[in-house]
Amino acid sequence: MAFEILLASNSPRRRQLLGWTGISYAVSPADLDESLRIGENPVDYVRRLAQEKAHALAGSAQAGALVLGSDTVVVDHGEILGKPADAADADRMLRQLRGHSHTVYTAIAVVEPLSGRTAVDLCSIQVPMREYSDTEIEAYIASGDPLDKAGAYAIQSAEFHPVEQFAGCYAGVMGMPLCHLLRTVRAEYGLDFPADVPSACQAGLRYSCPVTKTILEEQKSTRVEE
Repeated sequence: MAFEILLASNSPRRRQLLGWTGISYAVSPADLDESLRIGENPVDYVRRLAQEKAHALAGSAQAGALVLGSDTVVVDHGEILGKPADAADADRMLRQLRGHSHTVYTAIAVVEPLSGRTAVDLCSIQVPMREYSDTEIEAYIASGDPLDKAGAYAIQSAEFHPVEQFAGCYAGVMGMPLCHLLRTVRAEYGLDFPADVPSACQAGLRYSCPVTKTILEEQKSTRVEE
């Protein structure tokens, strides 16, 4: 059954990743207050924002389309690291993350506008950062790349290459865990993508993913909310 997706994000990385599914999609960023609520933990926060983004656009989706919301947070020792406010803030984050692992959570929410049915999935990834030097931090910040990235880094940066010995969902760190999305549309909506998503993702990222099979075989983490 053919379907389309309305993506509630203007992220070029999410658009690139979604394009590898072969699906037809449109983009309409959701304008929301993304403030953390009092007492809200990172998992609840990222799940809520993904759902709010998707529901914000549900009324504008074309018939037969699904609305896709996604949100990503970088968490280090319980602290949520969002996009840096400025170069000094980026420097602080990169120094804080250096030389140890932190967690990236990416939540996706897929909404069927006609019924309001919502399927939510969460991708949790351990990200080991290498011992990059102060000089490397300065050069990376000077490039401007960290300033629009949660945690002040892009895992895919060829120049800075901040991560080493990574063995998780690479696409999830970039903001769109494609295997989680694939299992969600299959299990909850009985749909599929035109492309071989795992192969397309690994080819595009040049990454042999060790967790694809586990993700696609595990259905319990996909929760449906009416």
